[in-house]
Amino acid sequence: MQEQVSDHLLGALVDGRYLVRARLAGGGMSTVYLATDERLDRDVALKVLHPHLANDASFLDRLRREARAAASLSHPHVVGVLDQGQDGQTAYLVMEFIKGHTLRDVLQEKGALPPRLALALIDPVIEGLAAAHAAGLIHRDVKPENVLIADDGRIKVGDFGLARAVTATTSTGSLIGTVAYLAPELVLGQAADARSDIYSAGVMLYEMLTGTQPYTGDVPIQVAYQHVNTEMPAPSSAAPGLAADLDELVQWCTAKDPEQRPIDGGALLSELRHIRTTLSDEQLDQVPPGAAAAGPVPGAHTEFLDHTAVREDGGRPTEVIASGHQPTSVMPRSAASPTQVFPSQVPPPQAVSAQAFPTSVLPPAAVAGPASTAGASLAGGEASDEDAAPAALSAREAKRAAKQAEKDRAKAAATPSRTLRNGNPRRRAIVWTLVILLLAILAGTAGWFFGMGPGSPGTIPPLKNKPVVEAQQILRTAGFQSQAQDVFDDQVKAGYAVGTDPAAGVEIRKFQPVTLFVSKGPQLFPLTGLGGLSLDQAKEALAAAEMRLGQVTEKYDEKAPAGTVLSQAPAKDTPVRRGTAVALVVSKGPQPIPVPDVRGMDQATASKAISDAGLTVKVAPEGVFNKKVPAGAVLSQSPSDGTLNRGGVVTLTLSKGPRMVEVPNFIGKQAKQAERELKKLGFEVEINNVLGGFFGTVRDQDPVDTAVPEGSTITLTVV
Repeated sequence: MQEQVSDHLLGALVDGRYLVRARLAGGGMSTVYLATDERLDRDVALKVLHPHLANDASFLDRLRREARAAASLSHPHVVGVLDQGQDGQTAYLVMEFIKGHTLRDVLQEKGALPPRLALALIDPVIEGLAAAHAAGLIHRDVKPENVLIADDGRIKVGDFGLARAVTATTSTGSLIGTVAYLAPELVLGQAADARSDIYSAGVMLYEMLTGTQPYTGDVPIQVAYQHVNTEMPAPSSAAPGLAADLDELVQWCTAKDPEQRPIDGGALLSELRHIRTTLSDEQLDQVPPGAAAAGPVPGAHTEFLDHTAVREDGGRPTEVIASGHQPTSVMPRSAASPTQVFPSQVPPPQAVSAQAFPTSVLPPAAVAGPASTAGASLAGGEASDEDAAPAALSAREAKRAAKQAEKDRAKAAATPSRTLRNGNPRRRAIVWTLVILLLAILAGTAGWFFGMGPGSPGTIPPLKNKPVVEAQQILRTAGFQSQAQDVFDDQVKAGYAVGTDPAAGVEIRKFQPVTLFVSKGPQLFPLTGLGGLSLDQAKEALAAAEMRLGQVTEKYDEKAPAGTVLSQAPAKDTPVRRGTAVALVVSKGPQPIPVPDVRGMDQATASKAISDAGLTVKVAPEGVFNKKVPAGAVLSQSPSDGTLNRGGVVTLTLSKGPRMVEVPNFIGKQAKQAERELKKLGFEVEINNVLGGFFGTVRDQDPVDTAVPEGSTITLTVV
């Protein structure tokens, strides 16, 4: 539940200026008080924001900018924003105040309205929206509760600035605006523009013509779903007998695709007034089914709200009230919409029957007489784009063109082809005087135009890094018409001005258009995949994508050849901005393994040592006799040292042990001869002399006449 603002404000002096006299109404975002501006001695509507908004610094900053932009809009059909500020924990807006009622009160009292009355009531609403759209403002919450009808008949649209500021502050998942009038693009979380206000106005016109809203549901999400997925029904389906032009108008405003709606309030206002001049009195005065009897609008010439009353009945109170008549001016239309029809160029609407709506409660535009609308149709603004206007309007355009052609033929027939009277000098003098006077006026106008008016020179102000709303306001204040163009920029954050065309400091004529470049933030690109490329190829790919080579790390890999990219950071397809450094891991190839020395080991031990090192063992098929290495031990290996890749082969040659040799018998033979022969056979000889070995004869031999290992020692006993 929203925290309500305490009534301790009653009688308080806010910001040392606004004396709070009475509480008027409460809403979901604020509470509205009647207050007196003691500095200017006038009554105002003081809108005090609820604490959850007043304590949000980012929201207050946004509200200040939006309030400043809304305050720059001065129009007779838009409630003026007079002030904005914060007094301690009290954040507030100050707006105009008068006594009156809302369009919601009219609909609750009368139900469906005759087309003449409905068009007369919505005409000033659209005119106010048109002026706001031309000034670059979007309402976002157009609904009957925000259409204020003063007791003197003036009609104004309220809550500009607040709806926009709250929308920018809410979370992505929330919706701001009454769901019954919410445009599909806002339900889908897309950006709002002037066409979103047009959709809400179309839903409101449907309700005025039929007495009911087009979409209903038990919960708001059901209504929001219908806005996105269900085609808007024709008003005549709920109120039979309505003119087809009214059906087309409502369905044009409420097209699901914003591209199929009027571009802004100016384009809609032109068509709205054209339809009022083409409908017959019978069509305009048709009484819809279920409509209340014609009579004064409820609340006219009565006090709008008791100053001491507070609405707690669940109704939707009007939070901003219009004030007494004040001079107003219309902001020039934006150059961004060259096809807009400016409200001041559109003929006034047809008068409304006094029986249907008292003159005292109609806006000044609503009681004007009929006026020609030649050249003010929608087609005049969008004839160059066949797809921009709905096909359903072509018949109406043809009818209008035929009417204009008939008028032109009648005028030509009534104009004589030549004069029957001779000219006289006095008349010629008057004509020349008028011509000279006209030329003087033209010269003076041209001098004003090029001296102080739109044709005067001006210097483009520097706008870089300014919020887009502030930048547009600076250009308007300097007298320039601007159109925004979104661009990517790596340095300027989204929503802020990047620059202008012409550039800042350039002097141009003020009627020349200025393009305001607005940052969309840095442009991101999916990072290309570099895995499997060589390092040189990866460098070339990064340069082609306008990226930088970051840190290069090498790593052994058993499968990837040396110099091949194994991985990258950021990873493939990651969105990054231009110039991002990309780190690479490059293969060093298979890791080399030192060959272990297993010579002298038995076969089993040697094989295990080689396998544990990640190498493969191979045993030579033939062993080798060796008198020093026992049989079955490794006599030699290939390679014997160095390194191999994992899985490399080490060949082992096993020893067969010493060779067995038959020992000859040398007993009785000379010792020296025996020693020579035994050494030739590979034996070691040991001689034991008896009695000095005087005779040199072998008396005994050990071993003898048997096979012993090569290299064994033979002992000879010599006498």
